Amino acid sequence: MKKVTLLTGTAAILAALSAPAFAQSQIATGADASGVSAIDDRITDIEDNVTDNFDRAVNADRFGPSDRRQGLFGTMSLSYSGRTGNTENQDLAVAGRVNYNQGQFAQSVGLSIEFGEDDNGDKDQEEANAIYDAQYYFNDQFYAFALGRISQNGLVDGERNSEAQTDDDLDAEFSDLRRDAFLGFGPGYRILNTPSTTWRVQAGVGVRYTQTGAQYAGRDIDGNNVSDSSDTEVGYIASSRLYHRINENVFITNDTDYLGSSDADDVISNEFGVNFRLSEQLATRASYTTEYQENRKIRTDNSLGLAVVYGF
Repeated sequence: MKKVTLLTGTAAILAALSAPAFAQSQIATGADASGVSAIDDRITDIEDNVTDNFDRAVNADRFGPSDRRQGLFGTMSLSYSGRTGNTENQDLAVAGRVNYNQGQFAQSVGLSIEFGEDDNGDKDQEEANAIYDAQYYFNDQFYAFALGRISQNGLVDGERNSEAQTDDDLDAEFSDLRRDAFLGFGPGYRILNTPSTTWRVQAGVGVRYTQTGAQYAGRDIDGNNVSDSSDTEVGYIASSRLYHRINENVFITNDTDYLGSSDADDVISNEFGVNFRLSEQLATRASYTTEYQENRKIRTDNSLGLAVVYGF
């Protein structure tokens, strides 16, 4: 019954609208030279971003692990482009995800690597990220989780990476994080688990590792020596996931996350979303996201999002 409700509240919107709205038409011969293909690719990117906004509202774990795909499965992707002539640059992106589910135990590992150069051939992106997510369900309400992440930004090194880099950008080379990693575990509990409302919370402890650009370079922006090469400390994580279906056409979600430690900046994020199926052809999602990071000059960033799907 709960799965049927979820389909009615969310997936049915996508099933009814995504196919006719986002159906791809074949591009005619000559489209590449005339620039039609490039614009068509951009249209596809925008459509993908919109569907991603809706997909985030469809959390497969909202009603528990029932009917979870079993065994080993995953995806891998690679994208590369290199340009010569009026501009000299290249971009590389590699991403993959591997899942292994067996009974009440589910695991997932993800990886992304992105490298890019600007029109002058200078590096403008050098990032690597890896994530780990595991859940073991003791019953429909109580579960244990493990969560890990490691991120590295190779451009945060305390050095001027290009002539076009401003003094503010260079200042960020020292204050921003070059490496940020967290590995934690703890319990989770479903406070509410009805066909119309689900609410689960989880909290845990772990180890957080951070390294700023100044720590990597061994000096701050004024040239003073920095004694600590990195920080390793106890970290804390807490999350809340709320879903409520108001009626067959409207549901709301509120996702909250907190990551803290004794020395590194605390990070808090909250996203509130309202999803409407206005008609058989029209669906809308509005969201408001707040991100807070301790010790930033402007600590809080807020963003309003709107996604609309119309099929005909």
